[in-house]
Parts: sequence; structure tokens; C-alpha cells
Amino acid sequence: MSEESGGPAYGRDRDAEGRARSGRPRDGLGRPLPYGAAGVARQPEGVARAPGESVREAQRLLDAGMPFHAHEVFEDAWKSGPGGERELWQGLAQLAVGLTHAARGNATGGARLLRRGAGRVEGYADGGGDTHGVDVAGLLHWAGDLAARVERGAPVDAAAESPRLTGGRPPARRDGADGEGGSGGSDG
Repeated sequence: MSEESGGPAYGRDRDAEGRARSGRPRDGLGRPLPYGAAGVARQPEGVARAPGESVREAQRLLDAGMPFHAHEVFEDAWKSGPGGERELWQGLAQLAVGLTHAARGNATGGARLLRRGAGRVEGYADGGGDTHGVDVAGLLHWAGDLAARVERGAPVDAAAESPRLTGGRPPARRDGADGEGGSGGSDG
């Protein structure tokens, strides 16, 4: 470790297999913090889960305001799941990263990723693939609404804006709206 930064003395941080991997702690939106700072626990990588378990774990992380971590769950699902489901999981990961960028204040990147992810999820669902209980219509509505609001400069609180992946009553939006047409999902 370097005396000044608390980071590695030589070269890059490495994981147990020798791959480059930052050892810096991260905040809830995945932003690196200084070495030695208190961060949030990293999402373990390479975890093979059943599809429903992936959706539930991602929802838990989204509700906690940690969409970057939710994207890692979806990334594991696309890497460990059947190849035919790749578009679904990649689309969901892009939606989570879009929310991450929007919450970090990157309106352009956030809106683009929200729309790109929605397009992937929609294309997969239109092809008749198993959506594992994901409320595709509600998620597409959430993504389009959030992308439009982000482009208009609306601030985004990741927890308050988290979508309902499997439907149900969305959480109240930070701007005081009742959630209709805003935070995702459908009533029911």
C-alpha cells in the first residue's frame, strides 16, 4: 500500500485470481471512495441464482437505493443463465445502470441507458421469452417516464425512483407525486 493514498504500493489492485480489480470502497451508487473510507459492501460477483432469486435480490438492492449493485445481479444472471435470456438480463442491467447514472447527475447517459435497456427488455418479451415475472409493461412505462424527466433536469433519488420489477404499487416519488406513471410497475 502507498503511504499517501492507502492504495497499492505498486501497480493496480488485484483480486485473488490476479485480475485487475479496484480495492477502493464504493458508495451506494458504485462511485469509488478514497482508500480507508467506509463504503457499502460490494455485491459478490459470479453468483449463479435462479431467475426469481435474481429478480428478488435486484429488487432489494433497487429499493435500498443501490442500482449499481442491482446491475451486478443482472449481469450475473446473463452470464450464468441460458443464452436465450441474455437480452432480458442485459436490458434489466442497462435499466439499473441508467438509474445509477441518472442518480449521479448524468442526465444524458442515464436517459440513453434507460431507453436502451427498455428496448432490450421489450424486444425480448415481444419474442415470447420467459420474463420470470417481470412486469414488462410497467417497467417500460417507468423507464420512459424517468428518462423524460431526467432529460428535463429533474433530480433523481435512486431509492425513491426504484422500479417495481414484478408489478405492485410503486413507491411514492420524491417529487410528491402519487406514483402514477412515474416510479414503475402497475397497481395490482
